[in-house]
This record gives sequence, structure tokens and C-alpha cells, in this order.
Amino acid sequence: MASICKAVCNVKADLGVIFDTDVDRGGAVDASGEEINRNRLVAVASAIALENHPGGTIVTDSITSTGLKDYIEKTLGGVHHRFKRGYKNVINEAIRLNNDGIDCPLAIETSGHAAMRENYFLDDGAYLVTKIIIKAAALRREGKSLEDLLAPLAEPQEALEIRIPITGEDARKAGQIVIDHLTDYAEKQEGWSIAPDNREGIRISFDKTHGDGWMLLRLSVHDPILPLNMESDSKGGVRIIAEEANAFLKKEAGINLSPLEDFFNKH
Repeated sequence: MASICKAVCNVKADLGVIFDTDVDRGGAVDASGEEINRNRLVAVASAIALENHPGGTIVTDSITSTGLKDYIEKTLGGVHHRFKRGYKNVINEAIRLNNDGIDCPLAIETSGHAAMRENYFLDDGAYLVTKIIIKAAALRREGKSLEDLLAPLAEPQEALEIRIPITGEDARKAGQIVIDHLTDYAEKQEGWSIAPDNREGIRISFDKTHGDGWMLLRLSVHDPILPLNMESDSKGGVRIIAEEANAFLKKEAGINLSPLEDFFNKH
């Protein structure tokens, strides 16, 4: 991404596009050299998908930001359905919702996997990027750009993922116990609130005095790890959230907190 951002600026291109090696994931770069990746990519894809499906539902993975939810629901008028990590998980959930009669034109993961119903829910990076190029051209005719499309998207001041190894023999069971304990703990903490629309692990929002953001603790799809994702709308907020999490996690058995300790030592 750094290389293509630089290349776009060097040649004064209108748009840059990028794929992984098997082209099932795509991303883009706007004319200013800013990445259209992760939450920004989800936002652009959602705007495209909802054009012909007003009020439709967008399925994403679990680590999308609060600002993205507001963009999908308040700016675009859609419904944000935050689901599990794993591109197959979001695709299968979108198919399930459509089978249940819910208009769901897009399943997308922040990794860049995007599957549109009009393309048979194939995770096709080339298809997504083609749609983005078409959208950029349509915006140009209106005297606008992708930057204008993304202007209402609120992005966090800070974001971090810390991957906490699970040391217990049955990793999934041990990890789930930690998540269950955190759920009980969170219900009793001042300034904490458990997200009502969470469908993986536990997602907790924090008020301004407790970090001004959110964290998500979940089981990794493939590895014996508890990824801890944190975002804050304030500078220094991620460290506050990490400290709040650590106050709980240091009492739990079966996990290795050295990655979290490394973060504190560096910040």
C-alpha cells in the first residue's frame, strides 16, 4: 500500500488499484495518495452497493469502526450487520439474510474481501475495483471525487490490535472462558457498555473518561490466540483502554500477556 500510494502521487494519477496475488482481495488509493483500505474500502463499497438498494443491509466483519457504522446507517441510510471475522463467515451470513428475506447486497471484510450479490457473492477483488473505477468516473462527471464520498466517514484517532496467546491445552475452550469472564466483568464497570449488536467475542464501548472508544476481544479464526482490537477517538485513548483491559486480563489464567506488556513498555 505504501508503494502504490507513493506511485499515485508521483504520477498525479486519479486513482490507484491494488490486489493480492490471487485477486480475491482488492484495495485502492485516491488522488491525494490516501489509502482506500479497511474501513474506507468498506465505506466506498457500501455506498456503491446501496445505490440501488436503499435501506439495504451490509454485512461486515467484527472489527469495523464505530464511525463506519454511523456512515452506513446515518449517511447512506443502510443497516450495518457486524458479524464474525473470516470472509466465508460474512459471505455465508449475507446469503442467510437474503434467504430470510432481508435485502443484503454486500458482504465485506476489512481485509479487502468483498462479495456482492449481483456477482453471486464471489469474493472477487477485480469486480470490486471495477465498480470503484466506475463510481470514480461517475463522481467526476458531477465534479466530485471519492474523497468527497468519504468525507462524512469519521475515522478513529488511534487503532491497535494486540494478539494474546492462549496457553491452555484446549485453546478455544480456554479463550471462551476468558471472554465469558470479561462479559460478566464488563457489566459491572462504570463507563463501560457492551455493544448490543456484537456477534463475535465481546465488544465494549468506553466513555470519554475510560478511553473514548471501544475494544473487541475474540477468538482467532485459526490460531490459539485472543486478538484484542482497540480504537479511540482521542489521542492516548488506546493506552487507557489497554490499561482498562489489562486490569481484568492479568487476573485470568491460560493466557500470555507479554504482547500487552510490550505495548506498555513502548508507550
